[in-house]
Amino acid sequence: MSAGVCLAAPPFVRGDQPITVDAQSSDFDYRNNKLRFKQIKIRQGDLTLEADEARATGLDFENSQWDFDGKVRITTPDSTLTSNSAVVRFSNNVLSTATITGLPARFEQRRDKGTAKGHAGRIDYDFSSQTIVLADQAWLSYNNGDITGRTLVYSIKDQRVRANPQEQDNQRVHITINPKGPTAVASPTVQAP
Repeated sequence: MSAGVCLAAPPFVRGDQPITVDAQSSDFDYRNNKLRFKQIKIRQGDLTLEADEARATGLDFENSQWDFDGKVRITTPDSTLTSNSAVVRFSNNVLSTATITGLPARFEQRRDKGTAKGHAGRIDYDFSSQTIVLADQAWLSYNNGDITGRTLVYSIKDQRVRANPQEQDNQRVHITINPKGPTAVASPTVQAP
């Protein structure tokens, strides 16, 4: 997923809401336009970003990239992403995209009828379209089923998952359905064509 221009703000923040940055320490190198923070927490509306360390070129959220390392956590009203590192882009004073990587990077979305959970080597989150792409040993679980594949695309808004056929190569998509109820005997495995 490319980190293009944010077309619309995520539903849980507005570009006119203040952005607060709290950190244990900061180092502003104005000559080279570089910033470094330790134990950072960025908040805007119902969005929170936390990490052990962050680096950025300028304290500007109009159009900037931030690199986060160590215990990265991105929290929205109904979802959480955790990883070892993240590259986050802000556009028009709101978070537009995040690419998180880890061993593995993790995603969780709380819904009225259950929780969607996933992990992969890399997760790309486009906040304006509310789409998550799980790549590199992707796994997604929702209610009573698990889906694995090279690349999975999950729409948070629509609660819909697609296996991206262009990126599967010779790998197949595997779906496991876990029957509900006391009469469940075995867990069948279905392979998608």
